[in-house]
Amino acid sequence: MADQANFQRDVMPYAKQLYAHALRMTRNPADAEDVLQESFLKAYRSYGTYQEGTNLRAWLYRIVTNTYINKYRSAQRKPDEVGADDLEDFYLYKKMGSADTPSSAQSAESSVIDAFVDGEVKDAIAELDERFRLPVVLADVEGFAYKEIAEIMDVPIGTVMSRLHRGRKQLQARLFDVARDRGIVGVTADE
Repeated sequence: MADQANFQRDVMPYAKQLYAHALRMTRNPADAEDVLQESFLKAYRSYGTYQEGTNLRAWLYRIVTNTYINKYRSAQRKPDEVGADDLEDFYLYKKMGSADTPSSAQSAESSVIDAFVDGEVKDAIAELDERFRLPVVLADVEGFAYKEIAEIMDVPIGTVMSRLHRGRKQLQARLFDVARDRGIVGVTADE
């Protein structure tokens, strides 16, 4: 059993990775921060039950993933509520954001991701069904092994492999035209 006094020492080195994971799931910095904060609280409360010597990173990713799923399901059950005051503020915010904003206003992580990851690829990943997107992100972006993904998602390894295969096939179908246009794949005789 882990000692809660060591929580900060053990867990904080993973904070940036966990935030990036939450951001990929929520696609919104404020929501990612909420998910991460709630996840840290849950992890702290149950840190005494964590078995030292097991994969702490996978344990934390599982907490973040479950927190996101619970928030997502809860949000699905609630109707959208927008007050008249919020509309005006949101309109002004969008207007301010549409002006040429300096790149310094962008987070460092967003800058790096935008530099290395093509928008069409990010959009294709974002369009995947949640049950396929999560394994693809965990495997192909985060670099987790099947066993770790199974622990994080709390599903059997076979399910991970199946969802990962289906997610990759969906990505392949969505990105085929992009790859053909860029000359990455050749044109077949059928075309």
